[in-house]
Amino acid sequence: MALALPPQVWRDAIHIGALAGPLIMTQLAQVALTTIDLVMMGLLGPVDIAAGGLALVLFNLLRATGAGMLTATGNLVAHALGQGDFAQVRHLLRASLALGTLAAMGAALLLCAAERPLVWLGQDPALARRAAQFLAVLAPGLLPCFWFQSLRQFTIGMRQPGPLLAITIFCTALNGALDYLLIFGHWGFPRLGLVGIAWATSGVNLLSFLLFLGVLGRRRDLSRHVSLTFYGTGMADWKADLIALRRTWRMGAVVAATIASETAFFTVLTLLIGTLGTAALAAQTIANQLIYIVFMISTGLSQSVSVGVSHACARHDYAAARRLAYTGLGIGFVAMFAVAVPYLAAPRTVLRPFLSGDATANAEVLSLAAKVLTIAAILQFFDCAQNIGVGVMRGIGEVRRSFHVTLLGYWVIGLPIAYLLGIALHSGLFGVWIGLAIGLASTAALLWRTFDRQLAMVTAENEPNRSHDPPATPPRC
Repeated sequence: MALALPPQVWRDAIHIGALAGPLIMTQLAQVALTTIDLVMMGLLGPVDIAAGGLALVLFNLLRATGAGMLTATGNLVAHALGQGDFAQVRHLLRASLALGTLAAMGAALLLCAAERPLVWLGQDPALARRAAQFLAVLAPGLLPCFWFQSLRQFTIGMRQPGPLLAITIFCTALNGALDYLLIFGHWGFPRLGLVGIAWATSGVNLLSFLLFLGVLGRRRDLSRHVSLTFYGTGMADWKADLIALRRTWRMGAVVAATIASETAFFTVLTLLIGTLGTAALAAQTIANQLIYIVFMISTGLSQSVSVGVSHACARHDYAAARRLAYTGLGIGFVAMFAVAVPYLAAPRTVLRPFLSGDATANAEVLSLAAKVLTIAAILQFFDCAQNIGVGVMRGIGEVRRSFHVTLLGYWVIGLPIAYLLGIALHSGLFGVWIGLAIGLASTAALLWRTFDRQLAMVTAENEPNRSHDPPATPPRC
């Protein structure tokens, strides 16, 4: 069957894979930080996995939202570069750093005030206290984390990402070593237990930023655009910085809202599961991290497909836009099938790295998590489809519409069903995950239906008057 595919589809698949590959590797290297953290928590036992996992869910929610807001920097810098407006590049970078600073400060305040809200939401007070202590150390690390994201998007927009992957891999390995040393107090380091993981992560976030900044400082073609001061030589520079800040905010806010909608959906479900007990929360933490790792594959594909769809729309080649979208979806399904096989064939083997402590204490957690992986094997197809769906909607310029669709799928459909099955009908962790799967499936179906309708509508409007020359600015496809 595969050999019967048209040659153009194979070319599209190769094109998508060539761009998605490096993106996926960088994303996986970044998510390895929290994965290593969870593996190290497994050395401490289910209580620390539950408390640390609860903290990481909240931390990842705010980190993903802030990073999503800063993704606009890459698009805006690329546009300015295409126009040869290097002054605008400098203004955009300063605006991104300023926006990242404000976002980090706001997120840090929320994390430091998380203990009481967690108790109000039904979490065990002892777990909430341990999670709050963990978050208090993680919070300052958001500042260099967001600065790193600003520089990352700047280099992507300049089409010179440099050693991003190398820095991320190095810092990930260092994070694992520091986790171990600070948990158990080896080689003269203090014995900090669970909170030592938070200190390691915050320290690595700072080091990542400093290393990347140092690399940029040695590149003359890039360093002339890098400035950590937020003032110019006159009112004209101030005005340009404010305009750049407003542009970055307006574009990034919708992307951030979409990411926050999905991440918050997972967070609320985790809070629901937290009311079911420590074992259920620990199992949820592990299963959620596995989903998060696989999500990086579909994220890289989504970005790659989105760029291809945008390019095709700019040329009014709507048939190519549709073909690229569904080719990307097919690649995603193949990747998800490869992941689903070990989930179904050897779930306990997959879970063992996260539960390497006392076998008796971990028995209940392992049993619950193994059952959840059965649902996760199917759920990942829906998660991949909705993630690529958001990307193709962004590719045709419908970011607001995709945001509205995710609100409907996650919150109006998925969350009530998860609560009904898991809590009201007492199906527990299994019922919540069934609700999660239904929410993701609904979101995916709505996104792809909307994409087909919008593309058909634009095709009908533009094909009769199609010009051979692409428009000066990309249309809303």
